[in-house]
Amino acid sequence: MRYAQLVVGPAGSGKSTYCSTVVKHASDAKRIIEVVNLDPAAEHFDYEPMVDIRELIHLDDAMEDEELQFGPNGGLVFCIETLLENCDWLEEQLGDVDDDYMLFDCPGQIELYTHLPVMRKLVDLLQKWNFRICVVFMVDSQFMIDGAKFLSGTMAALSVMVNLELPHVNILTKMDLLSKSARRQIDDYLDPDPHVLLADMRNGKSKWHEKYAKLTEAIGEVIENFSLVRFYPLNIKDEESVENIILTIDNIIQYGEDADVKIKDFDELDPEDGNDNYD
Repeated sequence: MRYAQLVVGPAGSGKSTYCSTVVKHASDAKRIIEVVNLDPAAEHFDYEPMVDIRELIHLDDAMEDEELQFGPNGGLVFCIETLLENCDWLEEQLGDVDDDYMLFDCPGQIELYTHLPVMRKLVDLLQKWNFRICVVFMVDSQFMIDGAKFLSGTMAALSVMVNLELPHVNILTKMDLLSKSARRQIDDYLDPDPHVLLADMRNGKSKWHEKYAKLTEAIGEVIENFSLVRFYPLNIKDEESVENIILTIDNIIQYGEDADVKIKDFDELDPEDGNDNYD
């Protein structure tokens, strides 16, 4: 069995920073976690990728081709489709070592995960190659500090969950950049309560909420009644916060459960010692 995190989320949500943080934390704990870069437009990251899609195709290749003439969004989709068409190349690059643990650093184009089939096809390939996968959906906490935005982010996370059909962890990133007041405010949203969201939106006197209050309330009740979405805060400057996220995901993908149990040998008890009175 092999293990993988599919790190997804909007552009600028901290996916590459998360990958480099996890790799460093794993190294300090004497674990080996590799990163696969699936972003053909990436320019810089703080980790050395084990596999890099840019060695196969770069976004500029799709945008500068005189026949294709793709824009940035179409070019990204084309690059991922090209990767799928060259799945033998990817399989060879990934190798076939049991107990591998990899992070797949994905592009920031949200429609790749919400309704296009390309990432679902990639997931099917990885599962065929014996990967046990958890989706890690990243959302910038700085954009989730009011009810309307939080509800929007929750629905985006839910859309990814439905499309990919995999175990799922939602992470609020950049918690270290929030002010104290914003951090207190976002605590109410970590386990979404529709009543808190609705109250927040009412206080904001939104014209949208006034018109569609019943719709917003219905969406909030669906989220609460089915316990569909929960968020975990991540502060990359806090080792305990990073460790909690890794432990949560390890439990989900059952990492390490197939390892042999280590048994400590004890000296056999001397029969003569058994007569001692310990009363």
